[in-house]
Amino acid sequence: MKRISTLLLFLSLAVTAFAQTAEEIVARMDEVMEKYESSEGIAMTMDMKIPLLGTFSSSVKSYGDKLRMEMDVKGEHMITYVDGDTEWDYHVKEKVIKIKKRDASKKSQEEENMKMFQSATEGYDVSISKETDKAWYLRCKKSRTNTNKDDPKNMDLVVAKDSYLPISLSTKMYGITITMRDLGFDVTDQDVTFREADYPGVQIVDER
Repeated sequence: MKRISTLLLFLSLAVTAFAQTAEEIVARMDEVMEKYESSEGIAMTMDMKIPLLGTFSSSVKSYGDKLRMEMDVKGEHMITYVDGDTEWDYHVKEKVIKIKKRDASKKSQEEENMKMFQSATEGYDVSISKETDKAWYLRCKKSRTNTNKDDPKNMDLVVAKDSYLPISLSTKMYGITITMRDLGFDVTDQDVTFREADYPGVQIVDER
Protein backbone atom coordinates (compact mmCIF):
# COMPACT_ATOMS: atom_id res chain seq x y z
CA MET A 1 0.00 0.00 0.00
CA LYS A 2 2.87 2.32 0.84
CA ARG A 3 4.39 1.74 -2.60
CA ILE A 4 1.06 2.55 -4.27
CA SER A 5 0.74 5.77 -2.25
CA THR A 6 4.28 6.76 -3.19
CA LEU A 7 3.57 6.03 -6.86
CA LEU A 8 0.36 8.07 -6.80
CA LEU A 9 2.20 10.97 -5.18
CA PHE A 10 4.92 10.77 -7.84
CA LEU A 11 2.36 10.73 -10.66
CA SER A 12 0.50 13.64 -9.10
CA LEU A 13 3.68 15.69 -8.91
CA ALA A 14 4.55 14.79 -12.52
CA VAL A 15 1.14 15.88 -13.80
CA THR A 16 1.38 19.12 -11.84
CA ALA A 17 4.83 19.78 -13.31
CA PHE A 18 3.44 19.43 -16.83
CA ALA A 19 0.35 21.56 -16.20
CA GLN A 20 0.44 24.81 -18.10
CA THR A 21 -1.14 28.18 -17.54
CA ALA A 22 -3.16 29.94 -20.24
CA GLU A 23 -0.31 32.42 -20.70
CA GLU A 24 2.22 29.62 -21.25
CA ILE A 25 -0.05 27.93 -23.80
CA VAL A 26 -0.52 31.17 -25.72
CA ALA A 27 3.21 31.96 -25.65
CA ARG A 28 3.99 28.54 -27.10
CA MET A 29 1.25 28.94 -29.73
CA ASP A 30 2.69 32.32 -30.78
CA GLU A 31 6.13 30.70 -31.06
CA VAL A 32 4.82 28.00 -33.39
CA MET A 33 2.78 30.47 -35.44
CA GLU A 34 5.79 32.75 -35.98
CA LYS A 35 7.78 29.80 -37.28
CA TYR A 36 5.15 29.01 -39.91
CA GLU A 37 4.41 32.62 -40.85
CA SER A 38 8.04 33.40 -41.59
CA SER A 39 8.15 31.09 -44.58
CA GLU A 40 4.62 30.22 -45.65
CA GLY A 41 1.20 31.68 -46.29
CA ILE A 42 -1.92 30.94 -44.30
CA ALA A 43 -5.15 29.18 -45.27
CA MET A 44 -8.35 28.82 -43.26
CA THR A 45 -12.09 28.37 -43.43
CA MET A 46 -14.15 31.30 -42.17
CA ASP A 47 -17.76 30.88 -41.05
CA MET A 48 -20.02 33.92 -40.64
CA LYS A 49 -23.35 33.40 -38.91
CA ILE A 50 -25.66 36.29 -39.74
CA PRO A 51 -29.06 36.66 -38.01
CA LEU A 52 -32.03 35.78 -40.28
CA LEU A 53 -29.69 34.89 -43.17
CA GLY A 54 -27.86 31.85 -41.80
CA THR A 55 -24.22 30.74 -41.90
CA PHE A 56 -21.90 31.46 -44.82
CA SER A 57 -18.54 29.74 -45.20
CA SER A 58 -15.57 30.94 -47.21
CA SER A 59 -12.18 29.49 -48.00
CA VAL A 60 -9.47 32.11 -47.51
CA LYS A 61 -5.79 31.98 -48.48
CA SER A 62 -3.19 34.64 -47.82
CA TYR A 63 0.41 34.95 -48.93
CA GLY A 64 2.31 38.17 -48.28
CA ASP A 65 0.03 41.03 -49.33
CA LYS A 66 -2.06 38.80 -51.60
CA LEU A 67 -5.35 37.16 -50.74
CA ARG A 68 -7.78 34.72 -52.38
CA MET A 69 -11.28 34.09 -51.06
CA GLU A 70 -13.88 31.64 -52.38
CA MET A 71 -17.43 31.52 -51.09
CA ASP A 72 -21.10 30.91 -51.87
CA VAL A 73 -23.60 33.68 -51.13
CA LYS A 74 -27.31 33.06 -51.75
CA GLY A 75 -26.57 30.52 -54.44
CA GLU A 76 -23.89 32.59 -56.14
CA HIS A 77 -20.35 31.25 -56.23
CA MET A 78 -17.74 34.01 -55.88
CA ILE A 79 -13.94 33.98 -56.12
CA THR A 80 -12.05 37.12 -55.14
CA TYR A 81 -8.36 37.94 -55.55
CA VAL A 82 -6.69 40.90 -53.85
CA ASP A 83 -3.23 42.24 -54.66
CA GLY A 84 -2.22 45.71 -53.52
CA ASP A 85 -4.58 48.27 -55.07
CA THR A 86 -6.33 45.77 -57.37
CA GLU A 87 -9.23 43.40 -56.74
CA TRP A 88 -10.64 40.75 -59.10
CA ASP A 89 -14.20 39.51 -58.43
CA TYR A 90 -15.15 36.39 -60.38
CA HIS A 91 -18.92 35.84 -60.57
CA VAL A 92 -18.91 32.15 -61.54
CA LYS A 93 -22.59 31.89 -62.53
CA GLU A 94 -22.39 34.94 -64.79
CA LYS A 95 -18.91 34.00 -66.07
CA VAL A 96 -17.75 37.57 -65.49
CA ILE A 97 -14.61 38.87 -63.79
CA LYS A 98 -14.81 42.47 -62.58
CA ILE A 99 -11.53 44.28 -61.92
CA LYS A 100 -11.75 47.04 -59.33
CA LYS A 101 -9.38 49.56 -57.86
CA ARG A 102 -9.07 49.46 -54.07
CA ASP A 103 -7.31 51.39 -51.36
CA ALA A 104 -4.16 49.35 -50.73
CA SER A 105 -3.66 51.01 -47.33
CA LYS A 106 -7.05 49.77 -46.15
CA LYS A 107 -7.10 46.12 -45.16
CA SER A 108 -10.11 44.02 -46.13
CA GLN A 109 -12.26 42.45 -43.41
CA GLU A 110 -10.88 39.04 -44.36
CA GLU A 111 -7.30 40.26 -43.90
CA GLU A 112 -8.17 41.75 -40.52
CA ASN A 113 -9.86 38.52 -39.43
CA MET A 114 -6.84 36.44 -40.44
CA LYS A 115 -4.60 38.70 -38.38
CA MET A 116 -6.64 37.74 -35.33
CA PHE A 117 -4.92 34.35 -35.41
CA GLN A 118 -1.50 35.99 -35.59
CA SER A 119 -2.02 38.13 -32.50
CA ALA A 120 -5.03 36.38 -31.04
CA THR A 121 -4.62 37.30 -27.39
CA GLU A 122 -2.90 40.69 -27.60
CA GLY A 123 -4.93 43.06 -25.43
CA TYR A 124 -6.87 40.21 -23.80
CA ASP A 125 -6.91 38.44 -20.44
CA VAL A 126 -6.82 34.71 -21.11
CA SER A 127 -8.00 31.81 -18.97
CA ILE A 128 -8.55 28.08 -19.50
CA SER A 129 -12.29 27.35 -19.62
CA LYS A 130 -12.04 23.66 -20.51
CA GLU A 131 -9.46 21.01 -21.30
CA THR A 132 -9.60 17.65 -23.10
CA ASP A 133 -6.93 15.10 -23.96
CA LYS A 134 -6.50 16.80 -27.36
CA ALA A 135 -7.06 20.52 -26.82
CA TRP A 136 -7.17 23.52 -24.50
CA TYR A 137 -10.23 25.77 -24.63
CA LEU A 138 -9.27 29.35 -23.80
CA ARG A 139 -11.57 32.25 -22.96
CA CYS A 140 -10.21 35.63 -24.01
CA LYS A 141 -11.70 38.71 -22.37
CA LYS A 142 -10.80 42.19 -23.53
CA SER A 143 -8.42 43.85 -21.09
CA ARG A 144 -9.39 47.11 -19.45
CA THR A 145 -6.25 48.66 -20.92
CA ASN A 146 -7.31 47.68 -24.45
CA THR A 147 -8.80 50.86 -25.93
CA ASN A 148 -9.20 49.56 -29.50
CA LYS A 149 -12.92 49.94 -30.22
CA ASP A 150 -12.76 47.45 -33.10
CA ASP A 151 -11.60 44.58 -30.86
CA PRO A 152 -14.43 42.27 -29.75
CA LYS A 153 -15.17 41.97 -26.03
CA ASN A 154 -14.73 38.20 -25.92
CA MET A 155 -13.14 35.46 -28.01
CA ASP A 156 -12.96 31.69 -27.69
CA LEU A 157 -9.68 30.09 -28.75
CA VAL A 158 -9.05 26.34 -29.07
CA VAL A 159 -5.42 25.16 -29.16
CA ALA A 160 -4.23 21.67 -30.12
CA LYS A 161 -2.09 19.94 -27.49
CA ASP A 162 0.03 17.97 -29.94
CA SER A 163 1.10 20.92 -32.10
CA TYR A 164 0.18 24.08 -30.14
CA LEU A 165 -1.53 25.32 -33.29
CA PRO A 166 -4.92 27.04 -33.02
CA ILE A 167 -7.82 24.80 -33.99
CA SER A 168 -10.42 27.55 -34.07
CA LEU A 169 -11.07 31.12 -33.00
CA SER A 170 -14.62 32.39 -32.51
CA THR A 171 -16.02 35.81 -31.67
CA LYS A 172 -19.13 37.94 -32.11
CA MET A 173 -19.05 41.41 -33.66
CA TYR A 174 -21.99 43.62 -34.60
CA GLY A 175 -24.36 40.69 -34.08
CA ILE A 176 -22.39 38.47 -36.47
CA THR A 177 -20.67 35.35 -35.14
CA ILE A 178 -17.33 34.73 -36.83
CA THR A 179 -15.46 31.43 -36.55
CA MET A 180 -12.07 30.79 -38.12
CA ARG A 181 -11.03 27.15 -38.36
CA ASP A 182 -9.06 24.53 -40.31
CA LEU A 183 -5.83 26.52 -40.25
CA GLY A 184 -3.19 25.49 -42.80
CA PHE A 185 0.16 26.70 -44.08
CA ASP A 186 0.55 25.01 -47.46
CA VAL A 187 -0.07 28.23 -49.41
CA THR A 188 2.17 29.44 -52.23
CA ASP A 189 2.27 32.68 -54.22
CA GLN A 190 0.66 30.86 -57.17
CA ASP A 191 -2.36 29.96 -55.03
CA VAL A 192 -3.27 33.61 -54.49
CA THR A 193 -2.18 35.19 -57.80
CA PHE A 194 -4.83 36.04 -60.39
CA ARG A 195 -4.01 34.83 -63.91
CA GLU A 196 -6.41 35.55 -66.74
CA ALA A 197 -5.26 32.38 -68.51
CA ASP A 198 -6.82 30.31 -65.70
CA TYR A 199 -10.30 31.52 -66.73
CA PRO A 200 -10.67 30.95 -70.49
CA GLY A 201 -13.95 32.11 -72.01
CA VAL A 202 -14.76 34.37 -69.07
CA GLN A 203 -15.66 38.00 -69.76
CA ILE A 204 -13.28 40.53 -68.21
CA VAL A 205 -14.79 43.88 -67.17
CA ASP A 206 -12.26 46.49 -66.03
CA GLU A 207 -14.00 48.95 -63.71
CA ARG A 208 -10.87 50.79 -62.54
